[in-house]
Amino acid sequence: MRSDRVTLTVPARSEFAKTVRMTVAKLASRIGMSYDEVDDVRMAAEEAFIYACVRAEDEDITFAVDLLEDGIVMTVGPLPDSEAQAGGPDAQGGYAAFILESVCDEFSIEGTDEGILLRLVKRKDDGCA
Repeated sequence: MRSDRVTLTVPARSEFAKTVRMTVAKLASRIGMSYDEVDDVRMAAEEAFIYACVRAEDEDITFAVDLLEDGIVMTVGPLPDSEAQAGGPDAQGGYAAFILESVCDEFSIEGTDEGILLRLVKRKDDGCA
């Protein structure tokens, strides 16, 4: 199964939140996700952007979006791995993680040598209920 990857790098500033939201939502729509699924992806992109902005400060944030036949995978980062994360989620991080867990099929925070990565997966509904 072939996937397409779109990479978007933006400054960690609030005026770029809409760019991230709209780009990722358009990509989800492009692979045939339903209105509700696109809305979940849009919300996940926004919360991931906010989470990243808190950690990246004045750095750029990279969103790698893999478009699959059955869904979308977003990888955000690498982000600085501050001591605040090592001691557990702070108030903003805890709220963002709560939202991301509720709108994504999979959500994880992964440590790498370069920092931390957010990994978000949203699958298309297969039509079975």
